[in-house]
Amino acid sequence: MLEVNNLSKEYPTPRGGLPILSGVTLKLRRGDAVSIMGPSGSGKSSFLYVVGALEPPTSGTVTLDGENPFLMPERELAAFRNQRIGFIFQDHCLLPQLTVLENVLTPTLVAASAKGNSGGELERARELLEQVGLTERSEHRPAELSGGEKQRVALARALIRRPLLLLCDEPTGNLDHAAASTVAELLLELHRRQETILVVVTHSAELAAKFPVRYELQEQNLVRRP
Repeated sequence: MLEVNNLSKEYPTPRGGLPILSGVTLKLRRGDAVSIMGPSGSGKSSFLYVVGALEPPTSGTVTLDGENPFLMPERELAAFRNQRIGFIFQDHCLLPQLTVLENVLTPTLVAASAKGNSGGELERARELLEQVGLTERSEHRPAELSGGEKQRVALARALIRRPLLLLCDEPTGNLDHAAASTVAELLLELHRRQETILVVVTHSAELAAKFPVRYELQEQNLVRRP
């Protein structure tokens, strides 16, 4: 379960703290999928960064599976993110020097170096590439892919470690309509297969409408939409 309780976030400025989020509370269980809309500057990305344990809250708590990542030492926190949380950003953030298959495998490298490679990661990476329709592209590099293909690689990479929480920041924002539709359908289908907790922030009303639960960020807080 993801539990966000009375979360607030502000950023320092020369004139004092700039509030971005205030009193946000949200509970999601495994298998839940929600979209969050809001104008630029409303705090959508900040919400994801805090929930994804990339930035600490100013106040309030975030727990995932009963654990508060912000109470962990830095090394333990990094391992927690790597294992429990998957990220997809508007910019796919693929490493240009690596092949598609190698990019999908990158989140497994830390665990492999610490514990030894179990041998199952390569099989899972190939399975995920098959599920996103990129088996024949596995030895290509990002420069040889379309925008939609790059985002499908990013989706496979986000799921390689079987995260409980999958966070997506404008996952279709840089794609044309056809590619955006393909990525959205794959995202929801793989979420159902993996039974993740899925949170997507987006400007796209079309993408948001595909989700069973929809929120909007208004006046620094989440408002449930019909």
